[in-house]
Amino acid sequence: MPRDEDYGPVVFIGLKPTMTYVFQVVTQLNSGAGPVVVKARGNAIGKAVDVVEVVRRRFLEGQVEVGAITIDTERLTNRDGREANVSSIAIPLTRTGAPSAPPSGDPAAP
Repeated sequence: MPRDEDYGPVVFIGLKPTMTYVFQVVTQLNSGAGPVVVKARGNAIGKAVDVVEVVRRRFLEGQVEVGAITIDTERLTNRDGREANVSSIAIPLTRTGAPSAPPSGDPAAP
């Protein structure tokens, strides 16, 4: 897993299904890896936002904090050899709460 020098593991969003990236992010956050950065370029930016929202609202509800979102324009060379400006986004996520324990049935259990 790539790492960002200022944060921790990085999940690059691409052509795979959204849930593939959701599971990668949740796995990294559950492992205690520190802030996980979701990065995307161009048309994948919308999918990156979807990934973050699914993690926050369905899988780790109330347990994830979104850090300072960074947007940028990167100058890339396309297949034709021409340079093009491509928008990019980086969304850092930090685990704030412990995982919820399933009910045990024992009223004395924490």
